[in-house]
Amino acid sequence: MPKTVKSMIEEANAAVPRISIDEARKLIAAGDALIVDVRDAPELEKTGRIAGAVHVSRGMLEFRADSDSPYHAPEFRKDRPVMVYCASGGRSALSGKLLKDMGFSTVYNLGAFKDWVEAGGSTEGAFDPGM
Repeated sequence: MPKTVKSMIEEANAAVPRISIDEARKLIAAGDALIVDVRDAPELEKTGRIAGAVHVSRGMLEFRADSDSPYHAPEFRKDRPVMVYCASGGRSALSGKLLKDMGFSTVYNLGAFKDWVEAGGSTEGAFDPGM
């Protein structure tokens, strides 16, 4: 039976734990966590991003995360925890599952950017469109 978006997100949510805002803050404070915003560039232009997050649109994630890719981003290391977020949690779930499939062992779905903002999480407005 072919997969649907709903079934793929359910599978991703089963494979990638959701992390609470408080747990995410602790992980960030501890040091080496990578925060990845997988929304599209126009979304970031409107809202900003979590302070310190790198922007990698979902369509480029495999290329940025793969150390053998000419598009690899050095921030992606398999020895560090990764937290992924988007606008509502669906793209971040799928992205987290993809990273786990690529061998990243500690991956969390932070969920929705708006939840971070509403909880008073630190944000920044500028972003690097080349990332």
